[in-house]
Amino acid sequence: MRTSTLGSLVHGFFLDYLAGQKGLRSASIRSYRDTMRLFLGFVAADARRSIGQLQTEDLTFERVLGFLQHLEDARHNRVPTRNQRLAALHTWFEYVGRQAPEMLHVCERVARIPTKRTPTPETRFMDRGEIATLLAKLPSHGRHTLRDHALLLFLYNTGARVQEAADIRVEHLSLAEPAHVRLRGKGEKWRTCPLWDETARILRRLLDQRGESDPRAPVFASGKGLALTRFGIYKRVRLHAARIEPGSSTRSRRITPHVFRHTTAVHLLESGVEVNVIRGWLGHVSIDTTNRYAEITARMKEEALKVCEPPVAQTNGPRQPSWRDEALLSWLASL
Repeated sequence: MRTSTLGSLVHGFFLDYLAGQKGLRSASIRSYRDTMRLFLGFVAADARRSIGQLQTEDLTFERVLGFLQHLEDARHNRVPTRNQRLAALHTWFEYVGRQAPEMLHVCERVARIPTKRTPTPETRFMDRGEIATLLAKLPSHGRHTLRDHALLLFLYNTGARVQEAADIRVEHLSLAEPAHVRLRGKGEKWRTCPLWDETARILRRLLDQRGESDPRAPVFASGKGLALTRFGIYKRVRLHAARIEPGSSTRSRRITPHVFRHTTAVHLLESGVEVNVIRGWLGHVSIDTTNRYAEITARMKEEALKVCEPPVAQTNGPRQPSWRDEALLSWLASL
């Protein structure tokens, strides 16, 4: 049996496996590409050979561990970045094990390298007052006024990922009642999301203003008619977010397109929408991802309940044990 070369494995991994079989988007493939460039560069330096001279046998378990340590020590990457690179290597070595059975002993050991635990990142979202203020303070005049208003309202309405918003084309919109949009999410999976009457009205005005008739034209376009990139959308969101608290750079940096996504999820839950409906609305693969928002809203309700809780009346009788006892809470904290 012919042994696969490293070059053929890398070629098949990106073109056949990631793009063809897994159907990953270009942004995800670029992330794998960056990891592989760093990893192969590290292996080549450690083996004191050029990347073109590397063989599959050079991809040892020890070098994988050394690469992960190199990320933290030399490149000063934080743990989430290290874990992201490790996840990419897990996928790579899983593929290598299928294509080159002689590498199975290495691939099995790499598969057992655990990710490092990190604190759960804070889920940031805006309350309804902040959303209302943000939309009310949008400029009323300017070249891109209508486009930016439509963009921000669209993000809040749909909870779309930034790349999904960048990929929207005219043919994906249906602005007649009931208005909706088709969004292409991760793994090339399509979903349909309803649009509010106000969102549909502003999108219709935006397309009429441009005189757009090409169904393949981008909905959110630059002055040159090209689709806004994900970075362009980030910049527009940050620019307008600064209007909530003028002069507050912290606030403007905090509000991103993904904060709009979190905001949509939390507000839907607060309105009583069922979790599985929100899962489909946002395009989550796992219900666990959506349940995170349910935990947030439950915590908010608990905190509100504590504020409204009446003081306990004092009596002369013996005080009954309570889970609120400071001694009990101190004991639990000591565990």
